[in-house]
Amino acid sequence: MADHYVPVQWNSEKKRYDGILLTFIIAYLTLFLGLQWYFYPEGTLETRIIRSTGTLAFLLLTIVLAIGPLCRLNPRFLPLLYNRRHLGVATFLIGLIHGIFNLIQFHSLGNVGILTSLFTSNTQYGSFAGFPFQVLGFTALCILFLMAATSHDFWLKNLTPGAWKRLHMLVYLAYVLLVGHIALGILQNQLNVTWISILSTGVIPLIVLHLAAARKNHHEEVENARSKADWIHVGSVDSIPDQRARIIYCGDESIAIFKYDQQIAAVSNVCRHQHGPLGEGKVVDGCITCPWHGYQYYPHNGQSPPPYTEKIETYRVRIDDGQVYVDPHALPPGTACAPVPIDRSFDSPQGDHPDASS
Repeated sequence: MADHYVPVQWNSEKKRYDGILLTFIIAYLTLFLGLQWYFYPEGTLETRIIRSTGTLAFLLLTIVLAIGPLCRLNPRFLPLLYNRRHLGVATFLIGLIHGIFNLIQFHSLGNVGILTSLFTSNTQYGSFAGFPFQVLGFTALCILFLMAATSHDFWLKNLTPGAWKRLHMLVYLAYVLLVGHIALGILQNQLNVTWISILSTGVIPLIVLHLAAARKNHHEEVENARSKADWIHVGSVDSIPDQRARIIYCGDESIAIFKYDQQIAAVSNVCRHQHGPLGEGKVVDGCITCPWHGYQYYPHNGQSPPPYTEKIETYRVRIDDGQVYVDPHALPPGTACAPVPIDRSFDSPQGDHPDASS
């Protein structure tokens, strides 16, 4: 979290992450160029650069898309999610190098402009073998540019999290376009095990990961779904992990019920930053901490600690005979709602008249 905008909010973890990423990029390009030089000595340097940067960009984008489902399946991957923007920008920059070399090599020596040549030199859109695959790659690159250019909290705040999220979901369209770019491009000219393996080892595991994550999400939603009522049964006090939460779903509501410091509090499960799942985070230094990017909120009022201004909805809770209940009717964001002590049971709803102040 930051109370003002800076180009990059550097910390030791981000520096270590970027160092590892840069090392991987250099190692990959060096190894790929060396193997190309050894196995295909007749190729030009420009062709080797095009292929090395193209395969690397596709690999990095595959990793970008795999991080989300990996985190849903195993929270150990959350550090990758925390720094995913840097990986996305690096993916665009590698793809940009690939695109520039392609445009120079194939479209710069004609009697028309480079972009005019790109869109007019091949118009066989009805042909599978002769499809203008470079247009697909160019379109995907434009999408990656929009995402890289808006990968900053300034745009997240000014576009609103919902619009920003929808814009960045276009990454899936970019990936599909790149799969078509590869399948209709180099696989048409060089149908060999190498290029088929590169494509399949990226696409197939990614699809499997997303299906597995979707299955887990569906299972959790079904298991924790609740019917609309004045008070919804969450479970026993012991069913909520200490310093963490249990998430329940009621219609369109996703509620995180936290147990901390021998008390129970309930808030919205949706972080105001990037709509991350607060219920998958934990209480750190008295604040609910989002597992995605570390945004924090007080459990008792849903407000971020000063000087930050983010607020989330709070919910009334009660404990009867060791069983936790929550009122599914959300209170306005930032409304104080006193947590219920675990060592006491309440026969009546807590916070019938919640104080709107902190």
